[in-house]
Amino acid sequence: MTTALPSQSAPSAALPGLDAATLSSLKKLTQYYAVTAFVALMIGVLLGPLQALNYGGVNVYDYPLLKVLIKSYYQGLTLHGVLNALVFTQFFISGWMLYLPVRDLNVRPNMRFAWFTYLTMTAGLLTAAVPLLTNNATVLYTFYPPLEGSPVFYIGAAVMVAASLLVAGQVVWLWLAWKRAHPGRVTPVVTYMSVATWLMWVVAALGLVVEVVVMLIPWSLGLTRGVDPLLARTLFWWTGHPIVYFWLLPAYISWYAFLPRQAGGRMASEGLTRLAFAMFLVFSVPVGLHHQYADPNVQNSWKIIHMFLTFLVAVPSLLTAFSAAASLEDAARARGGRGLIGWVRRLPWGNASMTAQVLAMISFIFGGAGGIVNASMAFSPVIHNTAWIPGHFHITVGTATTLTFMGVMFWLVPHLTGKRLASPRTALASVWWWFTGMMLFALGMHWQGLAGVPRRAQVSASAQQAVYDAMHLGVPKAITAASGIVLFVAAILFYAVLWRTLLSRRVDDPESTPIPTSEAISAAGETLAGASPLVRRTEPLLALTFVALVLVILVYGPVIAPMLANYQFIPGQRLW
Repeated sequence: MTTALPSQSAPSAALPGLDAATLSSLKKLTQYYAVTAFVALMIGVLLGPLQALNYGGVNVYDYPLLKVLIKSYYQGLTLHGVLNALVFTQFFISGWMLYLPVRDLNVRPNMRFAWFTYLTMTAGLLTAAVPLLTNNATVLYTFYPPLEGSPVFYIGAAVMVAASLLVAGQVVWLWLAWKRAHPGRVTPVVTYMSVATWLMWVVAALGLVVEVVVMLIPWSLGLTRGVDPLLARTLFWWTGHPIVYFWLLPAYISWYAFLPRQAGGRMASEGLTRLAFAMFLVFSVPVGLHHQYADPNVQNSWKIIHMFLTFLVAVPSLLTAFSAAASLEDAARARGGRGLIGWVRRLPWGNASMTAQVLAMISFIFGGAGGIVNASMAFSPVIHNTAWIPGHFHITVGTATTLTFMGVMFWLVPHLTGKRLASPRTALASVWWWFTGMMLFALGMHWQGLAGVPRRAQVSASAQQAVYDAMHLGVPKAITAASGIVLFVAAILFYAVLWRTLLSRRVDDPESTPIPTSEAISAAGETLAGASPLVRRTEPLLALTFVALVLVILVYGPVIAPMLANYQFIPGQRLW
């Protein structure tokens, strides 16, 4: 029988705990999810320098050898976006946020169902990959009709999303079973964060599910005579912005629950942690119209409401910044740190996992500030659909999320496999190179965006190069091009460590590398009766999900209803 970790709940007679065989299978499944995710990231990262060189003024897409593999800049951009933003994140998060609550609650999942979800997600990936690789789904990341891809792509993407919702259902089911077996108990904080994130994703995914299943698949199969682009865009952004929080919140779980212990400190407050995730659950979804300020036939009043709701999401992010900084300061001062900021030097910067996550948090300071600009009706027209947007995207998802997941892998792989991390010094170098490359890319792209350089454009092959030459962008173009090289080196270093670790021999009991669960300075307590009002009021996650769904209906219903009443049947277009 498996011994429970300090943060785990003891099993009850009504709810059997993890046994050795189930734990072994669960670890193997989590490893499959994580490795599949990082294989997708590796392929996407190989395409990244091509994007950076394009914005550096270097057109590599016309080289005959590259033409054999990638037909156009736009196919390369589609592959880069889908693999990095959809496949990598969805696979890693599905494994990560199934494993964590199961271990935290010490409950026995249905492993046949768990493996079924992985195989289903993989089948969806392989299905969607065929039209992507054959240039039959070059519709970019955003699924914007009337650009029309192969129905096989839309079906594969739908299967992938459905599989993630199955994982969400299993986690919520296990949590509810634990609640029934432990009445009056406070949900452990790691499980609370995981369940809140999954419930938010269930509400957020509804828009994309409706767009793809109800509109795009029948349309691409020729079963309908057209599709309404404005309605499709609105449904996409119902999911398209909240998906950013689906990527970020699993990273926040590590920042709150594991990073403090890795740094030698404690979580600041379980109550504030729960409040932050409860706010994300309620307010993350009704924010999509701030991506559609330029769209006609959407009343400005609703755009303004979405703008203020987007600003409201900054509150839990600021709570996270405060809590994470407090935890790191607690760790550093326990190690002898002194002064207003001098304590930063006492953090264990030689630890690659900790360093990756702290650098990820630093990057998100700039990403969060840029997000306020993007959401503002006053500032958004200046940077809308310019290179600023991918610059912003790469320091939120490309750094805050990806660099955190890279850092997590440095302890998660040894924990899952019993294999020691190969070359910790190379691992540490890889995270600094990645951070530097992403900061350079963000600087160059933000700079070009402010000058008006468009996003999603093969600017290096434009027939009107004189327009770009007149912008005098030599410096930001050079920075952007250099960033691609730096990131390529970072990827080589990281994957050298990852593959060497995975292919090495097992030398330890996997449990000798424990889950680094942190103690809390201000704990929530074990029973609801003795918990603070904040903990009690944030505990009913299903009720909060209902509130979130009602809020979404209130702010999207009046927007979508006129579009349905005036549905425009636009035929598909294929421009490649």
